[in-house]
Amino acid sequence: MGEGLSYARCRAATSPYSLVRRFEQFENPLSRPVWRTPSSDDTLPRYGLLRSPPYLIYDDHHMRAATGRTAPSRKELTHEQIVSAAARATRRSGYDGTSVADIMNEVGLTHGGFYAHFASRDAMLAEAADRAGADSVAVLARVAAAAPPAEALGSMIRAYLSPAHVDGVATGCPVAALGSEMPRQARKVRRAATWRIKEMIDLVARYSPDRGERGAYARALVTIATLVGALVLARAVDDPKLSKAVRAASLKHFDSTDD
Repeated sequence: MGEGLSYARCRAATSPYSLVRRFEQFENPLSRPVWRTPSSDDTLPRYGLLRSPPYLIYDDHHMRAATGRTAPSRKELTHEQIVSAAARATRRSGYDGTSVADIMNEVGLTHGGFYAHFASRDAMLAEAADRAGADSVAVLARVAAAAPPAEALGSMIRAYLSPAHVDGVATGCPVAALGSEMPRQARKVRRAATWRIKEMIDLVARYSPDRGERGAYARALVTIATLVGALVLARAVDDPKLSKAVRAASLKHFDSTDD
């Protein structure tokens, strides 16, 4: 069995048009997919909950759809570029490893231009935390929407624990990338991150087979905690076999809990 929807390819785009695409993430959850068959690298076991048809991959073209919205202004586009760059940089290098100068340099602007967009570094980090979290939730929502209802949860689990997501730190789940740093961040940064974490939990609860039953939300909490923990471990180790074993064991766990 393969790894399901590619988390990396299905993530929200971060081009200068990302302001428009940000609105599209929820308005067009069923943008037409591109199919591919499993590759030789897709070697994890075939677990029942996670069994699915050929994989959906959303490329840049399929992530985009007309919205009819007025084109954003140049300042708005620049602001979006800065936020997107910060969202990637924080996941890649951590909050402490992300400087204003580095972000502005990445988008081709001077340090002085920063204050035309943000009152402080923490204000930028708060928006970056919100963007990273929103993108992560949007990816999972697209994965779920593209799958048959009975397979939506399994598809999200498989996408989250895919090799592409393990490797895609800068564009993947910010909870796994930055969770250990959150207690030391400014309140506004933590608040933005917490809001998106709640959205992740709600999304899993919405697609859980026992939705509406007593204890369903608690089980969604456990699912998110298990996924994040498994991803952190899979990324942390320098042994590819151990990293793969962590993912495989986690997938098997989810399959057994569904029986």
